[in-house]
Amino acid sequence: MKLGLVTDHEVRQAYQLLKKQVSHTPLQYDRYLSEKYGATILLKREDLQKVRSFKLRGAYYAIKQLPTEQLAKGVVCASAGNHAQGVAYTCQELGTKAVIFMPTTTPQQKISQVRFFGGKQVVIQLVGDTFDQSAEAAREYAEKNLMTFIDPFNDLDIIAGQGTLALEMMTDAQAEGYQPDYVLAAIGGGGLISGVGAYVKGTSPATKIIGVEPAGAMSMQAAFDHAGPVMLQQVEKFVDGAAVKEVGDITYAHAQAYVDQLVAVDEGLVCTTILELYGKQAIVCEPAGALSVAALEVIADDIKGKTVICVISGGNNDISRMAEIEERSLVYEGLQHYFVVNFPQRPGALKEFVSEVLGSNDDITRFEYTKKINRGTGPVVIGILLKDPNELEQLLANLAAFDPEFINLQDNASLYTLLV
Repeated sequence: MKLGLVTDHEVRQAYQLLKKQVSHTPLQYDRYLSEKYGATILLKREDLQKVRSFKLRGAYYAIKQLPTEQLAKGVVCASAGNHAQGVAYTCQELGTKAVIFMPTTTPQQKISQVRFFGGKQVVIQLVGDTFDQSAEAAREYAEKNLMTFIDPFNDLDIIAGQGTLALEMMTDAQAEGYQPDYVLAAIGGGGLISGVGAYVKGTSPATKIIGVEPAGAMSMQAAFDHAGPVMLQQVEKFVDGAAVKEVGDITYAHAQAYVDQLVAVDEGLVCTTILELYGKQAIVCEPAGALSVAALEVIADDIKGKTVICVISGGNNDISRMAEIEERSLVYEGLQHYFVVNFPQRPGALKEFVSEVLGSNDDITRFEYTKKINRGTGPVVIGILLKDPNELEQLLANLAAFDPEFINLQDNASLYTLLV
């Protein structure tokens, strides 16, 4: 593909190749979210794609564009999981070998899925703590071994492939009589929002495109602020599918052209959304997959009475992470709190704390002495779960009466990370 912006024309070309290779995922009206936000909320269910994410589209299309000689030498990619699964699936289908680099922090579930989809065609290398470190190693390996690096986002063919989901959803929306006012999609490196924006703006210019980033990895916002891609000093890795330190120059150019607004979503809100989607709609979302739905809470006032499409980009959630997801959600909702409290080292101290400090509906979720010492008091890390966040003020007053020197760990990020 020639350099320049991908448009709806290139997306249509990609769709002709992909339509028999990928699943046409459903566009579903969501009654619960529609009633909650007073809007018409539609979900584009890419979590139901063959590899449970949209990444198959771009990977398959980009690899199929390679000349036969290059394809025979094999491909290399770097990914936190979903792009890797797309590449693995494609290489298994085409009989092409692939070396896939993944960060060491990648959930085991995603690693297992890459092995499943790729079979004997795929070799996995776990390198680096972040996607960017893994990507650097992958590029060096590809150059050294004369193999083709399949970029996860900063590539025109990748963008065109990802845009095919927008072709499907806009076609389905029109068939059902919907005219979308907003389309929300996640941003990691920017490939998805670039492809979605290219097709939607080419066919429905009045529809607003909103890109959604995790608050701890706002790489596209940083690029907008600095008039070009910049490297973030650090990223919060929880939303692993979108924890990218630097967006691409190509995806930045597309976002500049097609994206109307960027929205940042707190990781705690993402967790609440994951649990809500599972509990209310039986939808299993990975953190990045839930970003678009979580953003509805941020723009709730703007979307009343509007028609909104949220792209659920992936459903590869590791079940072992659910305890962490629930914990983060409770903290975000103002229900779970952690403190360091000095306890008298005498019989009856805990009973006194329970009766004088805790409310009738409060629960102790953690109680741990940080240091056993032969003094009158000892510091304790204590976790308290409230039934109502409005009860926090009374709890803090009771804690101050029990120990005027208590520490609220939510106010001290360093101590919170160290002790919780």
